[in-house]
Amino acid sequence: MKNILFILFCGLFFSSCEKEIDLQLDDKSGTIVIEGNITDQQGPYYVRITRSVAFTENNQYPVITNAVVTISDNNGQTETLEYEADGRYKTRSLVSSPGNTYTLNVLIDGVNYTAQSTMPSPVTLDGLIQDSITIAGETTYNILPVYTDPSFLGNRYLFILTIDGKTDKTLQVFSDNINNGMVNQRTIMPSLEDDDEIVPGDIINVEMQCVDQNIYTYYSALIQISGGGGPGGSVTPANPPSNINNGALGYFSAHTTAFKSMVIQ
Repeated sequence: MKNILFILFCGLFFSSCEKEIDLQLDDKSGTIVIEGNITDQQGPYYVRITRSVAFTENNQYPVITNAVVTISDNNGQTETLEYEADGRYKTRSLVSSPGNTYTLNVLIDGVNYTAQSTMPSPVTLDGLIQDSITIAGETTYNILPVYTDPSFLGNRYLFILTIDGKTDKTLQVFSDNINNGMVNQRTIMPSLEDDDEIVPGDIINVEMQCVDQNIYTYYSALIQISGGGGPGGSVTPANPPSNINNGALGYFSAHTTAFKSMVIQ
């Protein structure tokens, strides 16, 4: 299936994701695709619902406008989201909090799709460090996010890199299976496309999400299967392991988020 999130390429897959994941690759259309996010920032929060298309078709995803979408948590909050536009449903008053478990329920044509996600405790993103390596006169710039992993095992991170306001085609996920409880020493490497190359003067923005295990697994698989597309930006005919039941594609993520920016010198 075409993925509706990103066209990805991961140059450091084996340094960021510790194991390969078995994936089922399909070329069929009409499957429900759900993308939902709740963060530790003030809402509204959004759930987008579409139908998939075969990866041989173009990127026109039919939107779902008649779903009944509710989000609840383990503290008794429940809210029915209102439809906005382009397949997006939004909350009005839902309040998020780290440590809470959120349940998404989507009713479409008599079929219920459900998912759960627990928002981890936030980890402070202290800053960004510019890193570089020069080979044969060519300098490549990478970004080192500075944060200290908590002492307990099980922390999972998703990093999204933006160069001069344009989202780079690389996502990276880190776990604390290595270097647990230590200051991070792993860099974020941009994609290998020429127009994504980091050069002096570029404004770099990094988002760090603390995610739960299911979302870590989802993005690990997404990076794995998308890496085969290479720098050409080809789409990915794959179904990452969703945390949504009843055969829906996509994900539902309750996560914390932190941002830092820097200018390459």
